[in-house]
Parts: sequence; C-alpha cells; structure tokens
Amino acid sequence: MSLLELIGRADERALAAGALACLDRCLPLLAGPGAEPLRPLWASCENGQDWAIRLAAVRTGMEHASVTDGPAVLVRTMLGAAPSDFAAVPLREWADACSLVALRIHGRLDAPDGDTTPDEEHLLKAARSGEPAAVGPLVAGELERQVRILEILAETTGTAGSGAGLRKALDLSTEGRRVLRAVMSRRARGRG
Repeated sequence: MSLLELIGRADERALAAGALACLDRCLPLLAGPGAEPLRPLWASCENGQDWAIRLAAVRTGMEHASVTDGPAVLVRTMLGAAPSDFAAVPLREWADACSLVALRIHGRLDAPDGDTTPDEEHLLKAARSGEPAAVGPLVAGELERQVRILEILAETTGTAGSGAGLRKALDLSTEGRRVLRAVMSRRARGRG
C-alpha cells in the first residue's frame, strides 16, 4: 500500500502516532540533543486520553525553542497545527500535512545547497502515492519510515500488542531523528 493509502485507512491511534513520529524525527531542528519534549504526547496516542491537555503542555514547553530557519518554522507549524480533538478527521489532516512537511525537510537536506527543486512537489506527490520517483536518499529513508510506522500500527490495532506497536513506532522515529541529527552535524562541519 502507498503512504497515502495507509494514511487514508488509519485509525485515530495510527494517525496521531504517525504524525507525531514525523514531528519527532524533525526535532533536531528545534530541540537540543537528548531532548524529548514530545514524550507526553506519545503516551496519549493509545486512546487519546489527556491528548488536549498534553498537547497544550508540549506547545507551551516548546515556545522557547529557537526557530532559526525555514525548516525549523515548518516543524513549529506542524506542532501548532496538531488538533486538540482526538478524532479521525482532524488527525488525518494533521497526519497528511506532517508527512508532507517531514518529506520536504528531508528533501532540503538531500539538496547540496539546501534549496528545493521546482519539481519537488511532483516528486513527493508521486512518492507518497507509491509511484516511482527520483527522490534523494534522505527522502527515501523518511518515506520508508513513514510507511513502516503506519504498517506496524495497522498490524497491532486492537490487539494486546498495540502498546508494543507504539514502542516500535517510537524506536523507528528515534532512529530517524539520529539520522537527521548526523546530517545536520555533517553540514555544520562542512560550513565551518
């Protein structure tokens, strides 16, 4: 199944966790190493309990995070767009937007100068639809993580292993965050 099909079929739990995972992987743009400001929201993904309260607390906690460039603004915007209602329709919109923003951010880091190409939107649309697309290695890895997370969550929906599915999603997201942090570090050294 394509990424868009998985988003279209996902339940509230998978949509919230999938969107949160996209945001989590892009955190190196806003938060320092070892920071886990989104951890409280992960705990609400299972059934939406205290989602709105925890979301408000995370937003407040992230207010002082430094926003220095366009990609960091996109991450802040993703957090701001998170719905307070733990319901399928608003969560699906948020998950779709977070997916696209995370892929755009990875696309900028794939580009040697950080600029996007004119056909970036077309390539990302094709890749999310499951069509072959000439995307860079960071975008391909991010796309693969997004698909895998939604597959894991779909496989564990309504089962005794649903908590384990969320833990696997968090682990995949943490791995993606390490990749992004390493790329950012290499770029900083290259400029220095």
